[in-house]
Amino acid sequence: MARSPNLRRIVMLHGIWMPGVSMAWLGARLAAAGFQPETFAYAGAAAGPDAVLPKLVESLRREPAHVLAHSLGGLITLSALRDHPELPVRRVVCLGSPLLGSSAAGGLSRRSWSAPVLGRAAALLLQGCPPWQGAAQVGLIAGRSPHGLGRYFGHFDGDSDGTVAVAETRLPGLAAHAVIDASHSGLLFSAQAARMAEAFFRRGRFGD
Repeated sequence: MARSPNLRRIVMLHGIWMPGVSMAWLGARLAAAGFQPETFAYAGAAAGPDAVLPKLVESLRREPAHVLAHSLGGLITLSALRDHPELPVRRVVCLGSPLLGSSAAGGLSRRSWSAPVLGRAAALLLQGCPPWQGAAQVGLIAGRSPHGLGRYFGHFDGDSDGTVAVAETRLPGLAAHAVIDASHSGLLFSAQAARMAEAFFRRGRFGD
């Protein structure tokens, strides 16, 4: 893929229980910065990665792009790029994605009344991703404001965003990793996260 510094297309993926419109605020910020964001909406728990991946691969294959992905969306994106290394994706920014597996998902899966809410996404959330060795540069922005229901189901050692522990985001092979003051859902409305994502898409790092 041509390494054009002017790549503008950004495909955005939401998390497991969020609708596509949850990415609208970040999309507006990126559009104002000159990018061309588009939301890839999917049925997170209901469909599961096996149903989502072929459609995502088809979308990413259409033309070169960056990817901005929240939570489960990050795991699905890296799975797609791992299985299809030919996809023309230059850079990926994950927001609060438990790339090493989610202890909150583990807690939900151990209770008969809560396990069904994970649906077909359970296996990916529990297992996480192998160390990243793909061509795309991957950066991750984690939150450390522990406001979220996940803290009632997972055991977090150290900082967390209330749903995902910072330690669960530190996948080997990342090009950049940063921790900011935001909750899991708050990452979707963080001006700081938006600025950092823009910087990464332009320069491959979160800072100037």
